[in-house]
Amino acid sequence: MPETVPVTLDVTPEAAAALQDPATRARVERLVSRAARLVGAGHLFAAMDALSEEARRRGLTDEILQEELAAYNAER
Repeated sequence: MPETVPVTLDVTPEAAAALQDPATRARVERLVSRAARLVGAGHLFAAMDALSEEARRRGLTDEILQEELAAYNAER
């Protein structure tokens, strides 16, 4: 991985708990780095498309996304 620098982000307590896992944290760091590069270059929609493509490549389906959103909404 290229050189990195620490940054502070505000996240929900649940997200903070999930980020305690080193593997999850590493994946999120890579995701944020990729998205920020694209957004920083003025390509917000390209970033969204790239993130969507990556998620689908890793197995995310519309059904899984809907289940996750329903679970999230039920918790709120």
